[in-house]
Amino acid sequence: MAMKSTGSLYNQALPYVAMVLMRFGSAGMPIVAKYALNRGMSQHVLVVYRFAIATLVLAPFAIVFDRKVRPKMTLSVFVQIVLLSLLEPAIDQNLYYTGIKYTTATVATALCNVLPAFVFLLAWACRLEKVDVRKVQCQAKILGTIGTVGGAMIMTMFNGPMLTLPWTKINNLSQSTNTDASSIEDPLKGAIMILVGCVCWACFVILQAITLKSYPAELSLTALICFMGTIEGAIVALVMERGNAAAWAIHWDSKLLAAVYSGIICSGVAYYIGAMVIQAKGPVFFSSFNPLTMVIVAIMSSFIFSEIMYLGRVIGAIVIVVGLYMVLWGKSKDQKVSSDSNTSSKEETPISGETQMATTHGTTNQDFVALDLIKVSKHSPQ
Repeated sequence: MAMKSTGSLYNQALPYVAMVLMRFGSAGMPIVAKYALNRGMSQHVLVVYRFAIATLVLAPFAIVFDRKVRPKMTLSVFVQIVLLSLLEPAIDQNLYYTGIKYTTATVATALCNVLPAFVFLLAWACRLEKVDVRKVQCQAKILGTIGTVGGAMIMTMFNGPMLTLPWTKINNLSQSTNTDASSIEDPLKGAIMILVGCVCWACFVILQAITLKSYPAELSLTALICFMGTIEGAIVALVMERGNAAAWAIHWDSKLLAAVYSGIICSGVAYYIGAMVIQAKGPVFFSSFNPLTMVIVAIMSSFIFSEIMYLGRVIGAIVIVVGLYMVLWGKSKDQKVSSDSNTSSKEETPISGETQMATTHGTTNQDFVALDLIKVSKHSPQ
């Protein structure tokens, strides 16, 4: 009994731990990418290298570990993979890296926090998310989603008084230099690009949840998305960088670091964790952790770069955390109700052999990402 309870606790905590670790890894991406782009790296080439490296890293693991659970590739699944790679690697990442060239890493990270709102609305529209405004948990999810976006806007738009921290150093000269450098940027243009990219990102999250119903092999799906993203990104880069062969040159410098870091951590590992968490918890649960990236960036920057901390950023971070846990509380209540209803139906209805096999392998039929139990059981390892 003790071992069963420990295993159950581990399975319940795993998605939360995975998402927190994933956000820590993602927090370094805006800083590394901004540094490389400022040193002349093409954003379109960075996208190609990022997903090429992710494909090389993930493909061997997908071949080995998914050989018994990988479903047969169908035309509909292939089309969905092409669309997934078009939405996230090709369109979103090109818009994001182009937008970050026109603005700062902090602003780019903050703007990405509109993702929970976009995903929630799309999931609601696609009937992947059940919303009953009369229920307290649904009200919590709605208010929590608004809170995460509102907190991000507070961090971006409201500075307030400066907080003197022991480990930070105020350098007026560097502040004036940064102000002069930002004058040649176009924050509005960059913000629009990033926001449009977030719309594509939200569509990617929803479509990924749908694709996992018929292709529940997270590692293989991730590798295929990265592979197709490399091809589609290369087409975009060849068009945008035509006649500029030097844009493809890469050396042992920040450009290589940006490509390797983004490819392994942000594309390879993050995409796999994202697919796994979406299958288990749903797209809103996945996207609700996105605001944590901005909080982590703000904290890490104050330590590593001695950046100045403002009261507005602290207030915004608190609002984000409160909104995040409101969404998670609402999701936990929904899953508890779904689990109770599934338990009662099992007691009343005999379980067939195929469904029993799927239950044995731990596959749950959630309202959010409702996997076909019979299809999953046919491809489960014996």
